[in-house]
Amino acid sequence: MCGQGYTESEVYDDGTNTFFWRAHTLTVLFILTCALGYVTLLEETPQDTAYNTKRGIVASILVFLCFGVTQAKDGPFSRPHPAYWRFWLCVSVVYELFLIFILFQTVQDGRQFMKYIDPHLGVPLPERDYGGNCLIYDPGNGTDPFHNIWDKLDGFVPAHFFGWYLKTLMIRDWWMCMIISVMFEFLEYSLEHQLPNFSECWWDHWIMDVILCNGLGIYCGMKTLSWLSLKTYKWQGLWNIPTYKGKMKRIVFQFTPYSWVKFEWKPASSLRRWLAVCGIIFVFLLAELNTFYLKFVLWMPPEHYLVLLRLVFFVNVGGVAMREIYDFMDDPKFHKKLGQQAWLVAAITATEFLIVVKYDPYTLTLSLPFYITQCWILGIILVLTWTAWRFFIRVWGGFVQSPSSNVLPGTAWGESTALLGWEQVLK
Repeated sequence: MCGQGYTESEVYDDGTNTFFWRAHTLTVLFILTCALGYVTLLEETPQDTAYNTKRGIVASILVFLCFGVTQAKDGPFSRPHPAYWRFWLCVSVVYELFLIFILFQTVQDGRQFMKYIDPHLGVPLPERDYGGNCLIYDPGNGTDPFHNIWDKLDGFVPAHFFGWYLKTLMIRDWWMCMIISVMFEFLEYSLEHQLPNFSECWWDHWIMDVILCNGLGIYCGMKTLSWLSLKTYKWQGLWNIPTYKGKMKRIVFQFTPYSWVKFEWKPASSLRRWLAVCGIIFVFLLAELNTFYLKFVLWMPPEHYLVLLRLVFFVNVGGVAMREIYDFMDDPKFHKKLGQQAWLVAAITATEFLIVVKYDPYTLTLSLPFYITQCWILGIILVLTWTAWRFFIRVWGGFVQSPSSNVLPGTAWGESTALLGWEQVLK
């Protein structure tokens, strides 16, 4: 497999296939049947309808997960075990079905349904305002003039750092990470009139978020990527390693990639790749915004465990989705369709946004301040102008200068051939 940006490390594997790697479809089926038989024959069914409904739904989900973990198609990742990634693929299906169910409820019923998951939900919650007094040094506070800084150092600071560290491992490109990081801060500026917790101090946006938390996370992520790209991928069976130290090292390395593919997005190399990278950035930003808007419309406090579980979910499925998108974009002849996990992540992001639109259209339709609208219009015009210049005006200018060339300057071979074909049609 070789696309124009595909670079994969060399792998040495002795081919050992132990019990850990073999399929256990019959074993899982036997255990599942025994568990269901126990519930049917030996356990008395409670008379609580609500309890039975909840338990029935949970049991149905577990049976589906058992089927998926043993029978679903493998994705691009195989460490620590292919079953781990099959599990998260099935969780994606369950989560998407849950979102579809919520989407088809009335706003009141959807919010009250969350009480079945946690009785403390279903109650309107005030959003915390991170703005207010933005003085770094407050001379009016004699006991602690730096209290504004300490107030911002909550649990979300390490969450920002680790979040961007993991996002960097997914995207594998410094420029794309920085663009997404900076653009999200601009989105917070633009939408603070809709969600109060987007209202932050300038130094909270640019110093604490972009430079310290996000920037440090991206830096550490890039260092990890550098180590992974230089690492030797030599795999031996655990029982073929003679020393205990070697065995322990092999166990730890089981949680590192089987091989490594360096992502070379090259967005300016062709119009197709440019549009793909813009689409990736757009979906990434939409998923980030969904985090805040979902908890706002479904009345979930920021520290609720469901918010954390959603982030854990995206951490696990995001890496697989990005690899599948990269493969599909880089070598469409080999990868003829978008990968299953990438398809589900796109569907989930779109469904989450539709829930937000249905549950609180008033907030979403609050018009942007005029100067914010002007800034976004200017930014969109600049992007469209650069796109037209890079992939159309520059291309035809190069063709006019060298009409005998078979490949136009600044384009991929396929794109040049297509343009030359259109030139013959126009003649």
